Amino acid sequence: MNSRLRWLVIAVFALSNAINFMDRQILAALAPQLMQEFRLSAAGYGDVILAFSVTYAIGAPLAGWLIDRIGLRLGASLAVGFWSLAGMATGWTGSAAGLIACRAALGLGEAGGVPATGKASALYLPPRERALGSAVFQIGLTLGAILAPVAAQWIARTYGWRAAFVCLGAAGLAWIPLWLAVESRVPAPRSPAGAAAAPVRGILADSRYWALLAANVLLMAVYSLWVNWTTVFLVRVHGLPQEEANYRFAWVPPIFATLGGLAGGWLALRWSAGKEDVTPARLRTILLASLLLLGGAAAPWAPGPGWATVFICLSFFACVASSVNIYAMPLDLFGAHRAAFAVSGLTAVYGALQGVFSSITGRVVDRYGFAPVCVAAAVLPMASWAVLQLALGRAGGRRA
Repeated sequence: MNSRLRWLVIAVFALSNAINFMDRQILAALAPQLMQEFRLSAAGYGDVILAFSVTYAIGAPLAGWLIDRIGLRLGASLAVGFWSLAGMATGWTGSAAGLIACRAALGLGEAGGVPATGKASALYLPPRERALGSAVFQIGLTLGAILAPVAAQWIARTYGWRAAFVCLGAAGLAWIPLWLAVESRVPAPRSPAGAAAAPVRGILADSRYWALLAANVLLMAVYSLWVNWTTVFLVRVHGLPQEEANYRFAWVPPIFATLGGLAGGWLALRWSAGKEDVTPARLRTILLASLLLLGGAAAPWAPGPGWATVFICLSFFACVASSVNIYAMPLDLFGAHRAAFAVSGLTAVYGALQGVFSSITGRVVDRYGFAPVCVAAAVLPMASWAVLQLALGRAGGRRA
């Protein structure tokens, strides 16, 4: 297949990631305003995130199984259409209960996003390029994370917060015909070379898969912290108005997430050159990133919002450098036929982590501030690397 055409598919899914993350992050960008309107404490806001996360976690394996069964063309279209409608519905909610219901529906739809991108990566990219493909997908996430605070704040200021959810939520409906047009020109390969259809039960019985799930939980606590709480952190710790926090600072760290993803993908590609097994290169990259993540613990003690943002940027950079490799590992291990389901496990445990972590974070922040949460999130990625090293360091990345 022409390399330009296959990377066109990857670019289209990077755009779907941008829409996915933008719809998700509107809430985080407007959180102080919505907390005031619906009379939510930090704990209450954490519980709204919990509602999203529970359905996200439950829906991911189902979405992954469905996408593997009905194909990427239809499966991706259904997922994007569903979450777009759920995001738009948030603009018409009139109560905290309605807000929770809409976020739960959004989580169910967005649960198909990462499995779909994982399926696209496994179908269109060889193993050595998959972490780099994940980095391109991260560019989409970054674009969504940058657009969300800026666009949502501008729309909310001009037309009200409800219009922000409706207008930005509608973007996904325009993505579907674009994807269908590209897929008709670049159809997915029917039988990827070297891919074997590992049964679902075989994946679930593989101890390496459970190690990946555990490692993802330990790593992504820091990601969940800054994805959902950056604006609230800047408002509470440094006394910034919501508008200033969004316009000046909240959009910056996601840029470093993209740089981290590209760095993690490039290092894995470079360190695996000429080698069939890319696992050692991935583990080496994850170790380096985990060491960098320790610096993020300093964020609560930064002398001002600018320096705090520097530490948040460091956390985003290092976290995503690890993440692009962890999300490539199920594709290395289990092949393209079960790619959506294999990746969906990582999505599911991230959703479960985010729900529990956000609910606990809200309560800790209400009582003790952000310091304990930031320190814990900075240390856990070292445990993530240790789990992977024990499970994969000797076993390697042989295909199941």
